[in-house]
Amino acid sequence: MWHGDYLYLVENLVLKDFRIRYRNMSLGVLWSLLNPLVMMGVLTFVFTEIFPSHSIQHYAAFVLCGIVPFNFFTVAWITGTTSIVDNAGLIKRVPVPREVVPITSVLSNCVHLLVQIGLLISVILISGIAVSRQWLWLPVVWGMQIVFVCGLALFFSAINVFIRDTRYLVESASTVLFWLVPVIYPQELIKKEYIPIYELNPLAAQVISLRRILLLGQSPVGMTLVKLAGVSFAVFVVGLLVFRRLKPMFYERI
Repeated sequence: MWHGDYLYLVENLVLKDFRIRYRNMSLGVLWSLLNPLVMMGVLTFVFTEIFPSHSIQHYAAFVLCGIVPFNFFTVAWITGTTSIVDNAGLIKRVPVPREVVPITSVLSNCVHLLVQIGLLISVILISGIAVSRQWLWLPVVWGMQIVFVCGLALFFSAINVFIRDTRYLVESASTVLFWLVPVIYPQELIKKEYIPIYELNPLAAQVISLRRILLLGQSPVGMTLVKLAGVSFAVFVVGLLVFRRLKPMFYERI
């Protein structure tokens, strides 16, 4: 099979996941906008009216910088984890590299990510924040997150073939991460001794970097980017190695 066939397969798997997700839904892709909009509205009301934080300007844009990457991360991680089991029929019938399945599961979520990035940029502009040349860092920051999630998807999809409770572990971990990542609070509230640990979490590092780029018009901190890239590629390599080690045993388990 030549590379053109692989690209055709990836394209069709991404489209299949996209169609299945919104099949029989009247609003279709608009759900990609409604979820972050509702969350943004609720959190903005709570933290500007009930527990006002006067130190945070443009809270709607501030919190959306956390919601959008967090939503992509959690959904892509969960769907990536179950991708091998969910596509058991395809894996048994078609001789394709098994690694393609979890990676395309993550890539299919990039379609929804693009929609939500459009929402984020719209809210930024409506808030009166000007476009700056630092926005050129955005593809780098988003690219690192995609690499990171692909690594998690490879690792956990392989484990899920043997331990089917893995999905529930991932869902629980995602709930915990909502509070361990500065989605609704600024990084200034994090104690200095914990900041290096936060920066080792690619999701937290991305949220912090996004706010510097979009809200402050500043480039990401160099060391934060180095840690983001290092951990993201390390997770991808580990995930790939574990996946390749376990995939010969997939056929008899799915």
